[in-house]
Amino acid sequence: MNHPIEAAKFDLQNPHQVAGQNVRHESAHLHVTGTAPYTDDVPELAGTLHCALGLSPVAHGRLIKIDVDGLKALPGVFAIITGHDVPGDNITGAIIEDEPILPIDEVCHVGQPVFAVLSTDREAARRAAARAKDFLEIEPLPAVLKPEEAHAMGSYVVPPMHMARGDADAALASAPHRWSGHFDLGGQEQFYLESQISYAVPKENDGMYVLCSTQHPSEMQHLVAHALGMQSHQVQVECRRMGGGFGGKESQSAYCARIAAIAAQRTRRPVKLRFDRDDDMMITGRRHCFYFDFEVGHDDAGRVLGTKVDMISRAGFSADMSPPVMARALCHFDNAYWLPAVSMAGYCAKTNTQSNTAFRGFGGPQGAFAMEVILDNIARKLGMDPLDVRLANLYGETERNVTPYGQTIEDNVIRPLIDELVATSDYRARREAVSAFNATSPVLKKGLALVPCKFGVSFNLVHLNQAGALVHIYADGSVLVNHGGTEMGQGLNTKVAQMVAQTLGVSLSRIRVSATDTTKVANTSATAASTGTDLNGKAAVDAANHIKGRLVAHLAAQYQVPVETIRFAHDMVQVGDKALTFAEVAQDAYVSRIQLWSDGFYATPKLHWDRHTMQGRPFYYFAYGAAVAEVLLDTLTGECKVLRADALHDVGQSINPALDIGQVEGAFIQAMGWMTNEELYWHPQSGKLMTHAPSTYKIPTASDVPAEFNVKLFQNRNVEDTVYRSKAVGEPPMILPFSVFLAIRDAVSAVGQHRVDPPLRVPATPEAILDAIDAVKAAA
Repeated sequence: MNHPIEAAKFDLQNPHQVAGQNVRHESAHLHVTGTAPYTDDVPELAGTLHCALGLSPVAHGRLIKIDVDGLKALPGVFAIITGHDVPGDNITGAIIEDEPILPIDEVCHVGQPVFAVLSTDREAARRAAARAKDFLEIEPLPAVLKPEEAHAMGSYVVPPMHMARGDADAALASAPHRWSGHFDLGGQEQFYLESQISYAVPKENDGMYVLCSTQHPSEMQHLVAHALGMQSHQVQVECRRMGGGFGGKESQSAYCARIAAIAAQRTRRPVKLRFDRDDDMMITGRRHCFYFDFEVGHDDAGRVLGTKVDMISRAGFSADMSPPVMARALCHFDNAYWLPAVSMAGYCAKTNTQSNTAFRGFGGPQGAFAMEVILDNIARKLGMDPLDVRLANLYGETERNVTPYGQTIEDNVIRPLIDELVATSDYRARREAVSAFNATSPVLKKGLALVPCKFGVSFNLVHLNQAGALVHIYADGSVLVNHGGTEMGQGLNTKVAQMVAQTLGVSLSRIRVSATDTTKVANTSATAASTGTDLNGKAAVDAANHIKGRLVAHLAAQYQVPVETIRFAHDMVQVGDKALTFAEVAQDAYVSRIQLWSDGFYATPKLHWDRHTMQGRPFYYFAYGAAVAEVLLDTLTGECKVLRADALHDVGQSINPALDIGQVEGAFIQAMGWMTNEELYWHPQSGKLMTHAPSTYKIPTASDVPAEFNVKLFQNRNVEDTVYRSKAVGEPPMILPFSVFLAIRDAVSAVGQHRVDPPLRVPATPEAILDAIDAVKAAA
């Protein structure tokens, strides 16, 4: 793979220029040697009990009885925990309190935890829990398994949402071209390598310590406290690192945290609860699948004049994160395009399946996907290159630059970014080559597509856009940093360390970042919405600057020099004509009783959002990108291979180009899997998720990576005052591999000489591709 990293704005030859450097991940050496400790690697305390969950065997039913005595009689069983044993609030939720920790009278999906088994032996606990159906008496009730069915019934976890601009009906009525369509977009399992896990340890004076693999320690603290009937200050939650999260450990890490803590409080012994892969997929939710019904009007040049869309998501049996996921989907329906008249409605359908939750992109990719399909169809109906239709609809820089939710786009670089990618990917010549190949190849077909991205960065809920940090300088000049973000492999701690080192003018080797801990930084927000570095990096820099300011004032007074003459760089401090080592300055400050630690805080400015009118400025800025994908398709087998992918992405002024390139690559392959082969299937009668293990749920492997994979960072600088003028990189690139799906669709369309819109669903598995080919042939 080609990884060109532009260095124009960075002095990569200067080892003391820490920000902007290709610094390796702070735990890379631990990862590759297998010595990075995760939650399950922490040595177990004496008396530790292992927990396993008994799961509902039915999709919906009235819980008549749990045979607790029978379960206790099973080999190795120490205790059984049911909903009646919850000492605090049994009904909780991330946003709406509509979900039982353990149900009392009703079960709502196959795989819902009904009781917990405790044993000194994990396998004994699992064997007992696996016999759940033998000890449960459940009266079956009608189950709603499909979102379309729930929508027809008007059954939602929250009221429908609406966003509009202009008169869409009038625009549609007067449009030269008007048509409607429907599209199915499947969901996606996070498939983090480390499954959900928590280790709860009772502490003195009614305290509870929970070591948890979570993206949101503060929420786990809050939920555990409510479940135990405690105050938050009695609960300590710690997370050193996760083996992946992707949104799945934002709210749903609560399953393990709460039940382990309840069991630990009841037994007064440490309790560990770790899901295996099957249980994890049967219990927890994932990316929402969406169903779109849309109507669009456009002119002869392909410009959208009016559009209406209904978005229906599979929320599952409770609200969880479905409301903000839908809100973000509505906010991203426009993607990079000006929509003069638009009417959108979002419906979070209540189904008897797992409660779906956050997943990298948080609804944004689902919303943007609908518009990309619409534009693809417009191009085919007009006989145009889809790229030209996209270019005709792009947001402008000084006009046509207000989103449907009322935010003015002030940093639009999408057109120059696309122009650069068109040139470097040789898109136009390759489009002609693909057409020539298809004209002479009846069985193998090629497809090509370019997709842009505009992604808003910030939490839609304004108060979540805040962060805190602590920085300690020790007398020997070493520095310890703690912040409210969590490390899940994305390199957050590395970037925060780089920014603290840059601020203090010291080498990175002086900086150490400690585990996220609710007793250190309180009331933190989730490491989500791509805001981890924006928020925590700014807070850490704020803390470092507080200490630096004290040191400067002390040195200026001690050496009688103007503060302007004091410089921190290269592990040295220049004080007028005198050069001191950073360690000397730290030691002197300690002896002089100068405070060498500080807290830091950051709150993102300019944000406001009315969730009722769905208007405001929900995003601090936008990140941009574009990708071109070329595929080869076998029309006899439905097999498809990505021959080449070119991605150009805007991360602002990069703090760590190597990490950012890795994030773009990872997002591309992860979303490519969503588009092509990660299929979720629920049994139509029982409601059981049948794709609940690697044997039936297929994520991409190394062999799926395009043979030619070119990823490059677009040279830019954030117009907003973010940390180092960088931009978020975790979620925005998830839109880029839509180019893979649309390239497959382009290849299928070639079977019918591009006269028919292929009814290709997501994921585009070989079966789905063959179905689409048959439909195109029948209609051509």
